[in-house]
Amino acid sequence: MSIKPLKVSEVNQYIKRSFAGDPILSNICVEGEISNFKHHYSGHMYFSLKDEKGKIKSVMFKSYNEDISLKLKDGMKVIVKGYISVFEKNGNYQLYVKSIKEKGLGELYIAFEELKSKLEKEGLFNEEHKKEIPYFPKKIGVVTSSTGAAIRDIITILKRRFPLIEIKIYPVLVQGEFAPEEICRGIRYFDNRDDIDLIITGRGGGSIEELFAFNNEEVARTIYEMNKPIISAVGHETDYTISDFVADLRAPTPSAAAELAVPELEFLKQELEDDFSKLVSSFTSIIDNSFKDLNYQKNKLDYRNPIVRLDNDKQYLDNLFKNLITILNLKMTELNNQLDKLGNKLNVLSPLASMNRGYGLVLNEKKQPIKTVNNIKKGEKLNILLKDGIVETDVVKINKGEFEDGFN
Repeated sequence: MSIKPLKVSEVNQYIKRSFAGDPILSNICVEGEISNFKHHYSGHMYFSLKDEKGKIKSVMFKSYNEDISLKLKDGMKVIVKGYISVFEKNGNYQLYVKSIKEKGLGELYIAFEELKSKLEKEGLFNEEHKKEIPYFPKKIGVVTSSTGAAIRDIITILKRRFPLIEIKIYPVLVQGEFAPEEICRGIRYFDNRDDIDLIITGRGGGSIEELFAFNNEEVARTIYEMNKPIISAVGHETDYTISDFVADLRAPTPSAAAELAVPELEFLKQELEDDFSKLVSSFTSIIDNSFKDLNYQKNKLDYRNPIVRLDNDKQYLDNLFKNLITILNLKMTELNNQLDKLGNKLNVLSPLASMNRGYGLVLNEKKQPIKTVNNIKKGEKLNILLKDGIVETDVVKINKGEFEDGFN
């Protein structure tokens, strides 16, 4: 006799009814540690309960959690009562919590608090030890995973805000047993490089277990001992790690770290233009006031007829003019120095400066700049503008890559 096949939905319904009829699963009490806790805007609470050997997804609907005084968080050990059921749409089973009470803090959370207290007493978090973040870094070293969203966000925002910035990547594991050692090695590598102005280390968000490499004592002490300024960018805005407290600057996210690391090029240009306008205005005002003073002195002489006073006034005017020339020369020197500084800043921002360092500008046949390999085709003719000429070339091969920089 052949067995009649069931639809997937019928199987899920059958399992759900079986769970509901089970005297243990329909009224169960479970002890575990909270992980990946999320309080949804709908009011429902989503989290996992885990022990050293397993994990189960759990949900506590708004109608059951409105009256609880307990503030749930990752690392908290709890005892919950509820029932196990199946979500028919995807066939996943989970624990539906009706009541919850605290049993004690989880081991990871306790370890975090103990290490935080220890390092704080040793002075590793003190503000006087924090190094100033450079306003205008030329080269930044990034210590993070090469495959996560964090590195893509950092590179994208750094290049958008300041296209001239150079980025060096030291790819590391950001979770697991060997992550702390790799993170420390990457930080030391960049700290020993003379050309690196700033270091960013971090990763995207995750559970307390996934972020725990950045709660490692060796990582914290390595950050503290470095000579280069370090920005810690771990997790989401609500995530705090030991690395955040030790670093010279804590960014709430990797994207925010990139925002804090470099100024915006357009803002710099506007700032330079404003400073130049102020210098011109100041110089013009000095000249105008000087001529007004000279005219005033001349008029005073015209009204003084006695010859005996004329020589004295002439001598006074000569001295005044000499002093004025001296002041003008000093002011001109000061203004020239300021203009030289502005010129140097403008040279740094100039595309020609990049060309002098070996960079080139690639144009297509329409004289349009090429920003990505997606805008060119094999066989297409390109012009490469260098500092001393133009190279005409044909595209023979296109190699696509996620990003250009590696460590060297």
